[in-house]
Amino acid sequence: MQIVWFKKDLRITDHMALTLAAQTGDPVLPLYIIEPEYWQQPDAAYRHYVFLRESLIACSNDLAELGQCLIIRVGSVTTVLDNLQQQLDIKGVWSHQETGNYWTFQRDVAVKKWLKQQHIPWHEFRQNGVIRCVDTRDGWAGRWAAFMQAPLVEPPPVLSPIEISLEAIPEPADLGLMPDGIQQLQTGGRAAALTYLDSFLHERGEDYTTAMSSPVTAYTSCSRLSPYLTFGCISVREVYQIATAHVADIKSWPRGTKGAWPKAMRSFLGRLRWHCHFIQKLETAPRIEWQNMHSAYDQLREPYHREDWFVAWKTGKTGYPMVDASMRALHATGWINFRMRAMLVSFAAYHLWLHWQPIAYHLACLFTDYEPGIHYPQIQMQSGTTGMNTIRMYNPIKQGIDNDPEGRFIYAWIPELAKMPAAFIHTPWLSPEHMGDYPIPIVEEKIARKAAADRIYAVRKQPEHRLEAKKIVATHGSRKTPPSRRTRGKKPPPQQGELL
Repeated sequence: MQIVWFKKDLRITDHMALTLAAQTGDPVLPLYIIEPEYWQQPDAAYRHYVFLRESLIACSNDLAELGQCLIIRVGSVTTVLDNLQQQLDIKGVWSHQETGNYWTFQRDVAVKKWLKQQHIPWHEFRQNGVIRCVDTRDGWAGRWAAFMQAPLVEPPPVLSPIEISLEAIPEPADLGLMPDGIQQLQTGGRAAALTYLDSFLHERGEDYTTAMSSPVTAYTSCSRLSPYLTFGCISVREVYQIATAHVADIKSWPRGTKGAWPKAMRSFLGRLRWHCHFIQKLETAPRIEWQNMHSAYDQLREPYHREDWFVAWKTGKTGYPMVDASMRALHATGWINFRMRAMLVSFAAYHLWLHWQPIAYHLACLFTDYEPGIHYPQIQMQSGTTGMNTIRMYNPIKQGIDNDPEGRFIYAWIPELAKMPAAFIHTPWLSPEHMGDYPIPIVEEKIARKAAADRIYAVRKQPEHRLEAKKIVATHGSRKTPPSRRTRGKKPPPQQGELL
């Protein structure tokens, strides 16, 4: 018996572990293990589990069409495997490599140890552009491109049915997960992923490059594929190849009919690479989930924590409309565009001078597309603790004026300001109109931003800062060719967001 351990790869197309396990000629048991301890971690949430359940059902239905549905078990992985070993003769375990949080990293270490003790081989495969055991980015981009251009792995033609007990997928409450305010959760599963991809490439995506920054337009102009990539309902490689084929098709269109599509597709394909680029950071250095990438920032914020400010930020009551509308929209929908995510983190980390880790845990529980490998490097980048990225302090007033000039997004999510004149919607505290229950700003924007800048740049000016930063760039910095082949003095490309 060969066991295919499904993890963050809930699909049958482009699933190397499934296909190769089936090629052994032995019966294949597709297995997903729901781990109660995982769902008690500070970055796990009700909305993640609801999306997961739908994706599990969809994946099981696809497997059933091959002959054997997905088998669900609940418990620790080693306990589940041990019970199966007593029933079946397990000859091998097959899975994709996973770059998850540190809890899953430790889980995999325990699984590897148990399998070794049982003399059961564990076959792990790449499922995206992330490379295990790499200590330099030299040549990384080329290896990423080679993987993305390799043929998709076809699912096995058939799976032999296995006589084994079926178990129901637990309800969220069974795992201690209670409704968290989600109102507009995307539907899980491969079919939904393909629908989003098709509508993006042929209907919604033409204005992607310009519309992605505003929450007014981003909900429809962005691909919205990020949760499906997170849970593996569709592979990055399949998305890349479908999008690349669409680019080729666009090139054949008559002159004057292409519109903004070529630019939109360049932006989209670029972000697929950035998606893996950020996950590679956590794969290379799991410590950045809880530790500053650059040690010079240790203890920089901890003594100044204000719990009342943290609560105001979490609940969308900071007094800055664009910040609060973004947070409230995120609570209700599980998604917001990258620019607003960056603004939320920037405001909390700089204006409120909060440590990035509680910020990261709170946002992780709100993002349906929470991907640890993207999440923690991005949070640190936006908080200024990487030591190598440009410091970006977003002015929430300017962000509102630039990205929601008429206040449509703010009016939609902050009912307290329903009667506020549009001229004051970004600065309601300056209006002669009564603000009702909406709070006044908890900090003064310019003063708070300047204080944060003074603190951050004081650290960056220290001589020892540069030495450690150079090591970080060598390990995590983006580059398309080895340093010796790059033009001296040429600035690296700007960091981009992960949202698709």
